[in-house]
Amino acid sequence: MRTQVAIIGAGPAGMFLAHLLHRAGVAAVVLERRDRHYVESRVRAGVVEQVAVDLMTELGVDARLKREGLVHHGVNIVSDGAMFRIGFPELTGGRSVTVYGQSEVMKDLFDAAQARDVPIVFDAEAVALHDLDGERPYTTWREHGVERRLDCDYVVGCDGYHGVSRASIPADVLKIYEKVYPFGWLGILTDAPPCDDELIYCNHARGFALASMRSPTRSRYYVQVPADEGIEDWPDARFWDEMQLRLGDAGSRLVRAPSFDKSVAPLRSFVAEPMRWGRLFLAGDAAHIVPPTGAKGMNLAVSDVKFLSEALIARYREGTDAGLDGYSTRALARVWKAERFSWWFTSLTHRFPEMTPIDQRLQTAELDYLRSSRAAQQVFAENYVGLPLQHGEPILDRAVAYA
Repeated sequence: MRTQVAIIGAGPAGMFLAHLLHRAGVAAVVLERRDRHYVESRVRAGVVEQVAVDLMTELGVDARLKREGLVHHGVNIVSDGAMFRIGFPELTGGRSVTVYGQSEVMKDLFDAAQARDVPIVFDAEAVALHDLDGERPYTTWREHGVERRLDCDYVVGCDGYHGVSRASIPADVLKIYEKVYPFGWLGILTDAPPCDDELIYCNHARGFALASMRSPTRSRYYVQVPADEGIEDWPDARFWDEMQLRLGDAGSRLVRAPSFDKSVAPLRSFVAEPMRWGRLFLAGDAAHIVPPTGAKGMNLAVSDVKFLSEALIARYREGTDAGLDGYSTRALARVWKAERFSWWFTSLTHRFPEMTPIDQRLQTAELDYLRSSRAAQQVFAENYVGLPLQHGEPILDRAVAYA
């Protein structure tokens, strides 16, 4: 097989990139080691920034998002049982966020890919990348017991934190920045109405909590737990008791119902530099991980592939390598700002095992300042809804659209 761009991984980064390239007439093939059902059933992020919403609209994959997505114009923060709200439009020039699960985004991307004949190879086992620092890279994999090979001009690694792409970069080239947090998030999904119309982030003496949702009838809740605890330590009754306690007054509005999904997610900040080596480019979780507190994971993947698609399209249309050469620097500038916000918001809302009394008082003072200062709320809101793309230039030609 031969193509122009081989995309490793059919998560958000890989599939958004595939649609962007397909739209521009650049040939690409997506290789995914799992099947479609597995990819789109993974429970992940639910807050979509305006940049990602706009991209779904431009790609013509936003019909369900417009019908079912919940536009949120603010968030609530609970400190010592008292809740205050930060509104978005008045602080950000009219921007907001949309609550729409990543699994739903993936369904929309896959349905559109099938309708548009975007090539995806599922169940691609033992994927390996070759000659990435040469002129003719290629990938190999095993499909239903048969060895396959795909020759290409470029390889884009969108295969996540544990994928083969980042591991293919020599150790003496890659620089890793990482912070592992001493706690995780225990999350549940339940078919019950949420306790509020907007998200509630809680700082409590017993730890962080988040009241979220996926729809008007489906709720998503999280509590901070020690890193060594598992779901077997948290039967539903214990979870609901703890959630109600940490929510303060808002806890009285909880609707208790059986959970149908329960998991513990570790928290880490992670960045790999550079995001390019030879003819390999990294995007999304293959290059960076953020704590979920800032709701940046999928949204960062979107900005990565917008930058990269622009560079690849320019290479094939105009013969220029400038965008490809500048991709890593450009993407990382936005990545580090999102990492900073996610780290700061995590530090503000969680209780750390090593916290001293002065650390706790300083955290309380920071929350009080956020509650009382419009300037502080504006900084928060600008970061939460998503900073503008670097340079502010349009990435997509809006005059070109799918029929």
